[in-house]
Amino acid sequence: MEGEAVEAPSGGAEAEAGLSCFSFNQDRTSLAIGTKTGYRLFSLSSVEQLDQVHESSEIPDVYIVERLFSSSLVVVVSHTKPRQMNVYHFKKGTEICNYSYSSNILSIRLNRQRLLVCLEESIYIHNIKDMKLLKTILDIPVNPTGLCALSINHSNSYLAYPGSLTTGEIVLYDGNTLKTVCTIPAHDGPLAAITFNSVGSKLASASEKGTVIRVFSVPEGQKLYEFRRGMKRYVNINSLVFSMDSQFLCASSNTETVHIFKLDNLTSSSPEEPSTWSGYMGKMFMAATNYLPSQVSDMMNQDRAFATVRLNFSGQKNICTLSTIQKLPRLLVISSDGRLYIYNLDPQDGGECILIKTHSLLGSEKTDENKENDLRPPLPQSYAATVARPGTTSLSSTVPGYSEDGGALRGEVIPEHEFATGPVCLDDENEFPPIILCRGSQKGKTKQS
Repeated sequence: MEGEAVEAPSGGAEAEAGLSCFSFNQDRTSLAIGTKTGYRLFSLSSVEQLDQVHESSEIPDVYIVERLFSSSLVVVVSHTKPRQMNVYHFKKGTEICNYSYSSNILSIRLNRQRLLVCLEESIYIHNIKDMKLLKTILDIPVNPTGLCALSINHSNSYLAYPGSLTTGEIVLYDGNTLKTVCTIPAHDGPLAAITFNSVGSKLASASEKGTVIRVFSVPEGQKLYEFRRGMKRYVNINSLVFSMDSQFLCASSNTETVHIFKLDNLTSSSPEEPSTWSGYMGKMFMAATNYLPSQVSDMMNQDRAFATVRLNFSGQKNICTLSTIQKLPRLLVISSDGRLYIYNLDPQDGGECILIKTHSLLGSEKTDENKENDLRPPLPQSYAATVARPGTTSLSSTVPGYSEDGGALRGEVIPEHEFATGPVCLDDENEFPPIILCRGSQKGKTKQS
């Protein structure tokens, strides 16, 4: 669920004091939150310090906010006008365009080529350079949560959405050719989460049961991995996300445990020296599984979590992501009460991840956890327990094909060569021609002034 905005519970004291939505940008260098009074953007370049890039109170009751990588483009939807999408250049404080749709907007996904607007029974695909409507996918199965995913790699602008209301069928669609690629029978029950890896070559999914997570190849739709999140019969998956290098897959739910899986051995392979619990058990009982019921043998072939996190809360809406901050792998978790938790992840040995910092997203005061961190003695210098130190330079995730130019640090715009080939030129003087202050209404066709 790359860059997914999660809407926090509405009503009550928590809605007043907490977040209405929250999302990470596509390369995990920034996070966005929506509140009753507007929205805020933060940089994720440091563990110790959380820098606010921008704050806006022009639109109240924000329930969707999505930032395009580290550019100045941000997309906002408010409960005051739930059918209207607003696109802003936040550094200039100007509106690039807005469009209205036939029903409430449930989710928005974007990369450097496409912008998706998901309604309950349709998906609109826009060309992000000029906001032209390219395709309307109509008559999709009822999708009350707006579940959909878009690859962040504009060269592989695949999108995925539920193909059934009662089963876990996934429709894989090519956002560049505007054609359906295939349907994947991923789960028996309805889908709860879907997400692409950073290059758009893998797709992960979980059903409403939330016990089994599967990974498929793109565009073939072949099953590559199968992981068991737990033995409970039912959990609500809040988020599902790959690391930027596609080596790990992270899942959070309404329970207190976050699971991180390692994508090392294909389920169809038989390594000489299996490194996971299921690998050892599978090797030991290889012959026996041939005589067991299929449900039992399938369970024995499922990989367990490589690393876990025990949150100090449960039942709250949350999202997680895996990122590299100050040269080390981190797990980040945002909860609807307005806190960001940062953990160290040991990429070699896994195990329990260590909480190293807690930030409040709703104020400048220190949380109790931060006060405790300030008083703690230095931890042993193991990979998993290394506490990041503030430095003069901060490195974000290094991914082939993505620039390390300073745009990830202070909300600066992306260099022009970072975008797919086209007329767009991202700079402070000429932002996203030719859609200057366009207005539109989406009821099957585009209308622009």
